[in-house]
Amino acid sequence: MGVIVSKDRDQNSRLTERINSDLRERAMKSSSDVKDPDLAEDSEYVRDFKKTGHFGWIWFVLIGLALISIVIIVVV
Repeated sequence: MGVIVSKDRDQNSRLTERINSDLRERAMKSSSDVKDPDLAEDSEYVRDFKKTGHFGWIWFVLIGLALISIVIIVVV
């Protein structure tokens, strides 16, 4: 048996290379235009948020107790 190879493969690879180089060029141009990245800390809706306080560990305890009680209910 034989494999038929056509010249379309060469044209497709050239076209693919041209498209890739154009996309790279556009990406470089657009990345140089961005001066200030969009960080979540700079967003308006998070300005007045506070960090987790001294009693943040209590949530882990409550979730753990809830999981333990669910396991006990299912097993018994």
